[in-house]
Amino acid sequence: MANTKIRAVFFDFMGTCLDWHSGAIKVLPKPISESDRSKLALEWRQDYFDANTARLAANEPPENIDLTLRKTLDALLEKHTEHKHLFDERTKHRCVVAWHSMPAWPEVPQAIEQLKAAGYEVFVFANGTTRLQLDLCKSSGLTFNMLFSSELLGVYKPAPKSYSKTLELVNVQPEESVMVAAHTNDVRGAREAGMKTVYIHRWTDDINEDMEVIKKENDFFLENMRSLAEVIGRL
Repeated sequence: MANTKIRAVFFDFMGTCLDWHSGAIKVLPKPISESDRSKLALEWRQDYFDANTARLAANEPPENIDLTLRKTLDALLEKHTEHKHLFDERTKHRCVVAWHSMPAWPEVPQAIEQLKAAGYEVFVFANGTTRLQLDLCKSSGLTFNMLFSSELLGVYKPAPKSYSKTLELVNVQPEESVMVAAHTNDVRGAREAGMKTVYIHRWTDDINEDMEVIKKENDFFLENMRSLAEVIGRL
């Protein structure tokens, strides 16, 4: 039975629900070793986060994620010139487009369906474009009540306005909502907004964060989503 106080569960998407890493390394040029493709993917992902943070700090509006990914990929290859010759225009385009088709982590579909069955409303609340989120729902098979992108909201997470606007749109109070994310900035912003938080530890994300610190900051810290419905029921 759903927690009678919690009404809405908001999910970050890429990383939290989706295994972006396996999708990214598949599309990077095969002459690069798998271990180096993994390192490149992780670095590219972090560079993308850093680019968003810089735009938010400069009070700039959200940029189309495809453009941000392309810019950061070009910059990444300037740091790794040994691989640059493997990336012609077609390959770069294929690498960027691949972010529109990522699989869900294995336990996520059941976790989301359990929440729906318990009576919770479930939402995507993530940076990126609405087109990206629609494509990712298709590739992952995941369904939600609504998709909230930074493009739609006009602001990146973790800006306070992103949380307040999203909650206002669904007419839910902060204390009636939960943010589920694999990113420290997302859950910290949610807590500041008055929301409950569940941190999902993914080896692909927050690679430079101290997990012992994160464990103390959130209502729950989980290694996967298998018990997500149960712990939200206890909030």
